[in-house]
Amino acid sequence: MLTLADDLGHLSYVVAGDGPPVVLVHAGVADHRMWDAVVPYLTERHTVIRYDLRGFGQSAPPTGPFSETDDLRRLLDHLCYERVRLVGASWGGRVAVDFSLTHPGRMHSLALLAPPWPGYHWSAEMVAYDEAETAALASGDLDAAVRMNLDMWLRGPARRWEDVAAGLADQLRGPMRTSLVNQGIVAEYSQGAATGDIAVISVPTLVGIGKLDIADFQDIGRRYASEIPDATLVEFATAAHLIALDAPTELTALLGSFLAR
Repeated sequence: MLTLADDLGHLSYVVAGDGPPVVLVHAGVADHRMWDAVVPYLTERHTVIRYDLRGFGQSAPPTGPFSETDDLRRLLDHLCYERVRLVGASWGGRVAVDFSLTHPGRMHSLALLAPPWPGYHWSAEMVAYDEAETAALASGDLDAAVRMNLDMWLRGPARRWEDVAAGLADQLRGPMRTSLVNQGIVAEYSQGAATGDIAVISVPTLVGIGKLDIADFQDIGRRYASEIPDATLVEFATAAHLIALDAPTELTALLGSFLAR
């Protein structure tokens, strides 16, 4: 991987392919490798930029206040890309929304895969998961926290582990462990979500939800699709929360036509 390192922080990134630039922003329980199955197809027509958010993968955790939106802007400036097609998964989807609100002139299109909604009134199931994860981390039981997150975000509430593709849990376990180790310091220093009305987003927008995901995120996805003016909602029948892992073939086909707009 390449490194952008300056007085504002350290970001690791990788660039592949040739053509109009596409930036892939990973989920908050993964790193840039969650896109591995999608990238080969996209690089046939695009320059694909993937990076690790601070405290994820090979990017160092923050040492002071920072903004995920500013980090993305710094990376694009470093690479000399003015306008991009932006694809974000889960927390990476919210980073993509925030970037769209903060830098609308740098957007060509936006794809959101199961993004969160700031201030959402979470279900009892989500609250129980959060409390259990917090307790596990407080007691130093990182292995238990990883298992909880694999159950919630990879397996999901609607299927058995036998129904999850072989190898995905092993692929995700390391990146997830890193994210959990750095979770506290990232939360401490992150300046949080941007403020603004998503109804002002004027670029073509795709919103994807997994039909096997927790109901909260299916509801949130429909909300984004209804409030962003030029948005299209797509449901992935075989995917839980991490669509790029569960349904890479369907996702690449969809992105292929969408990103060509």
